[in-house]
Amino acid sequence: MKDLGTQDKLNVREMIEEKKSTVNINSVMEKFVPKFLFAIAAISIFTTIGIVITLLTETVNFFRDVPFLDFFTGTELNPIGREPQFGVLPLLTGTIISSVIAMFVAIPIGLMSAVYLSEYATERVRRTLKPILEILAGIPTIVYGFFAFTFVTPLLRSFIPALEPTNILSPGIVMGIMIIPMVASLSEDAMSSVPNSMREGALALGATKLEVTWKVVIPAAISGIISSFVLGISRAIGETMIVTIASGSNKNFTFDITQSMQTMTAYIVEVTGGEAAAGTTIYYSLYAVAMTLFVFTLIMNLIAQYISRRFREEY
Repeated sequence: MKDLGTQDKLNVREMIEEKKSTVNINSVMEKFVPKFLFAIAAISIFTTIGIVITLLTETVNFFRDVPFLDFFTGTELNPIGREPQFGVLPLLTGTIISSVIAMFVAIPIGLMSAVYLSEYATERVRRTLKPILEILAGIPTIVYGFFAFTFVTPLLRSFIPALEPTNILSPGIVMGIMIIPMVASLSEDAMSSVPNSMREGALALGATKLEVTWKVVIPAAISGIISSFVLGISRAIGETMIVTIASGSNKNFTFDITQSMQTMTAYIVEVTGGEAAAGTTIYYSLYAVAMTLFVFTLIMNLIAQYISRRFREEY
């Protein structure tokens, strides 16, 4: 009996020691895991800070050679001429025009697709069509670029003879096609989040399905819908390969969509792929244009966040 009592005491002591070691390990893990997760989350922040510092440093070097006002108000961009000109307005014009054309294509088609998927399609049809629609988002942009250059441009030239072989209209249309899944998917998610009780209440008051859609569902989901539009514009502004292939490299300051124009992203590709030596003004112009593009896109994202917060409806 005495040996059994001693054995029980040893077992209890072992259990206590084991429990203490387990508690210590758990305590260490509880302290370590939050710090580890914070470090992972901070990677994106530090990356953004590094990008901004790099762009600012090289952009400052550029503005030591080129006056600030000349860069943002100049209508000529000829970095390799006898008297180099570094006006960014031709690039800004090309970027804005291509993005506007893209949104004229993406907004109506994407919104109508979202309305159908959210309000009219059966569950079976929705499960079939939505993945097919989102396949467009998985196609490489270089494929879209060759599609614009080899198919869309010749097709448009049969209707618009004055259209140049490289122009801003064709890549703008194809960028719009590429953005359709983003607009449609985000808008459909926003409309699907509207409670069915609002639809049922409107139907009970005698409203038709179309009236419920346009007067109840869309106003209730307007924050998500507008955010999808702004994010789509940001995606169009940052597009590279489509405009590089199909819009050409002519730095024209014009509003004629039949002519060849260059966007900011296409200029960056041209400079990085050329023979601009490090430390030259042409080389630094790459960072000045990239910084302009960065600020432009940042402003669009801030607008999207403001609109989302301003008009957000919670149910």
